[in-house]
Amino acid sequence: MAKSEPKKTAKKATVKKATAKKSTTKKSQADYTSRQIQVLKGLEAVRKRPGMYIGSTSARGLHHLVYEVVDNSIDEAMAGYCSQIEVIIGEDKSICVVDDGRGIPVDIHPTEKVPGVELALTTLHAGGKFDKSSYKVSGGLHGVGVSVVNALSEWLKVEVRRDGYTWSQRYQRGISDGKLKKGAKTKETGTTVTFQPDHEIFTELDYDYKTLASRLREMAYLNRGVRISIADERGEKESDEFHFEGGISQFVEYLRGTKTALHEDIIYVSGKQGDTELELAMQYTDAYKENTSTFVNNINTHEGGTHLSGFKGAMTRTINSYAQKNNVLKKSDSALSGDDVREGLITVLSVKVMEPQFEGQTKTKLGNSEVRGIVESLVNEKLGTWLEENPANARRIIDKALQASRAREAARKARDLTRKKSALEGGILPGKLADCSLPGPKECELYLVEGDSAGGSAKMGRDRFKQAILPLRGKILNVQRARVDKVYANQEIRAIITAMGTGVGEDYDLDNRRYDKCIIMTDADVDGAHIRTLLLTFFFNQMRDLIEEGHIYIAQPPLYYVRKGKQGIYCYTEEEREAAQEKLENGKGSVSTQRYKGLGEMNADQLWETTMNPDKRTLLQVTIEDEPDAEDLFEELMGEEVEPRREFIESNARYVKNLDV
Repeated sequence: MAKSEPKKTAKKATVKKATAKKSTTKKSQADYTSRQIQVLKGLEAVRKRPGMYIGSTSARGLHHLVYEVVDNSIDEAMAGYCSQIEVIIGEDKSICVVDDGRGIPVDIHPTEKVPGVELALTTLHAGGKFDKSSYKVSGGLHGVGVSVVNALSEWLKVEVRRDGYTWSQRYQRGISDGKLKKGAKTKETGTTVTFQPDHEIFTELDYDYKTLASRLREMAYLNRGVRISIADERGEKESDEFHFEGGISQFVEYLRGTKTALHEDIIYVSGKQGDTELELAMQYTDAYKENTSTFVNNINTHEGGTHLSGFKGAMTRTINSYAQKNNVLKKSDSALSGDDVREGLITVLSVKVMEPQFEGQTKTKLGNSEVRGIVESLVNEKLGTWLEENPANARRIIDKALQASRAREAARKARDLTRKKSALEGGILPGKLADCSLPGPKECELYLVEGDSAGGSAKMGRDRFKQAILPLRGKILNVQRARVDKVYANQEIRAIITAMGTGVGEDYDLDNRRYDKCIIMTDADVDGAHIRTLLLTFFFNQMRDLIEEGHIYIAQPPLYYVRKGKQGIYCYTEEEREAAQEKLENGKGSVSTQRYKGLGEMNADQLWETTMNPDKRTLLQVTIEDEPDAEDLFEELMGEEVEPRREFIESNARYVKNLDV
């Protein structure tokens, strides 16, 4: 999304010694009494500090509301009572989630003396998932999910089909409008929750269809046989239905996309130890990087946890053991590393845990220590058996790991050249980097500029205090088709890595970055677009955190300069050019239009005024909306296969604007 930023000025910080008179101290102590201690009742705490419960009040938190409601329906599916879930985005931007589960209980709670549905919607830590007789396995174990949705909604309506009748109740910002109403008779069961996110809480209220569809597709893969649909009643009125009898094996096929598989059959492992169940599907491809997705009780654990540690440990141990046992790897040889054995591996690991311990309500990392041993044991046993039963495929996998090991050693030597060291250690930055003088990354920006000519203009026109310039010569290596040793040996890529300061591979640390913004600035022609794509491919593959944390931007230089006499207007689109010409054509004199094909055509002052001045420039922030789709797109456009690329060009050529070859 394009956005302009206000220019910030550095303020000098001063530290003054604190002094206080005795009488002042007594006054401040007297002012702090039990009257200042607030007790937030009901759902007040949620509205006061929403970030504690849903992560943020931006788009991420907005979508999290939907996930909380859908997770409740998924829990019904895992318990065996729900086969169909429907999500509808209304024209008014409301959300409706319908399932055919048992329906939230409507009978009066024995101690709280209110209907079960009202208790679940208005009380934190109230739910049926603490009692394992109702749900053996569940993702919503905090008991705050649907009540948080209610608290953060302008209004919410719940309809329950249960006990032979339809029951309904409506809420305003977490408070019921009236008692639970008993409606018409019905033989159906299930729950419908419709809600409108509160504009007083959220900074964004527009749901992204692709983001929701991606999550629901994921849920359908993880819950074999459950049918999940989504419909968008806004604008273009999109809809999708997801139903996969193959479960996570089909998920691996989807994640593989256009990559070539090393073995035809997907490796599928399942097992149970105590109350913990495991499902694992994986397949090796000819790619150079791994793609691992982990889930606990259907919750995507982006940060991994003990189940992922167990899987990685088992993979490394089992493949090394098989290689040594079959004399593929001699005892004198160094063992294959975890990165070696997982190169090109696509994995979906799903575990069901009776009492999962997540870090926070957003549940992105598993903490149960016992799960590591269980996963490790099951994967060791099942994978070992598969390797013994498939010797030809096992040899292909180990050969690929050996090649990865040799490339890793070469990459280590190349990476040593790119490590950022302090001046005391004797390390130096790239010679062509014009660095900024402001220390620390907070306000610093690195411009990656196409060509020495534009780089020279940028160096002269920049704000030397906080803007650094790194000119790039020609096109960098396409990292999608290259192993890491070739990547790190590339001169331009080494310059970028050294300038950024984060390191790569095993040495990568986002906190060591030298700049808060990395801005790609290329010419407005086909070559410029290609260089920009190559740079994005590099960042996506080697420094993805920079994109995910919002540090990668694309500069937007003007396409035209419309001029009449001493008056001139910079135009960034065809529409702006037409409007500028129309504006300047009034009166005497002719109007001239200059089309900027390259950044080098602008002098230093023009480049600063149009593209680098924080008060006036427009930057496009690069984000990842759907990681599997992004993986597939980079492989399609930048991978080895030509046919998918040709099909993409043929189907999208009609959308191209401002093409200049």
